[in-house]
Amino acid sequence: MHHLGIVAHSAEGAALCFRTFCQEGFRELGPHEHPDVTLDLIALARSMPAWENGDHDTIRRTLSVSVDRLAGAGADFFVCPDNTAHEALERPGPELALPGLHIAEVVADRAARDGRARVGVLGTGFLMKGPVYPRALAERGIACEVPDARDRETVSRVIFEELVNGVLTDASRADYVRVIERLAARGCDAVALACTEIPLLVTPDVSPLPTLDSTRLLARAAFDAAVGHRPPPSWRGGPVAG
Repeated sequence: MHHLGIVAHSAEGAALCFRTFCQEGFRELGPHEHPDVTLDLIALARSMPAWENGDHDTIRRTLSVSVDRLAGAGADFFVCPDNTAHEALERPGPELALPGLHIAEVVADRAARDGRARVGVLGTGFLMKGPVYPRALAERGIACEVPDARDRETVSRVIFEELVNGVLTDASRADYVRVIERLAARGCDAVALACTEIPLLVTPDVSPLPTLDSTRLLARAAFDAAVGHRPPPSWRGGPVAG
């Protein structure tokens, strides 16, 4: 089995990815068994000024420190359970110390397997205005929709004021459901929960659309790579080849 390294960027989403990865081991390999996994987290506060300034190169350098430390800990590959961080990881620069799975590629692959034609994307304001998901979905012939400006502000505010701090409220869940309803009215046939904390708030039983849970999809893909059910990753940061 291969050793997974988790490059955390926010605590709650990384914790959900970590738990899901281990639970996949319990389910498939037996009680208490899973591949080795190491998590490295540099506080999100170190990167927030760079996010606000659009300085993705600085964020990439910060995340690369985590990858370096995971390589030093013996990890064979990494995942980053933070969708927005991939905008920085896709920046040109030195190859990362480990190969990694790209979260948007994992989600888009699942959308394609499910036969989706138009996917709504929920995430931070940075992500919903960025290129990561439009590219990944378009390469598979899938249209990408994001909420309107007012809904984007609501979704992003809840993420940064509540979800990354482990706060889950019925009021915010209802707000998200209304946002998803409006995406459904625009013809979306699924919604990507493209912030790794959103699945803690919006579960399949309350969503008006089928969900693409980026956190759990990434964790399960990581487990498959760790036990050899899928080829090992080769992406080491930078632009993703089409």
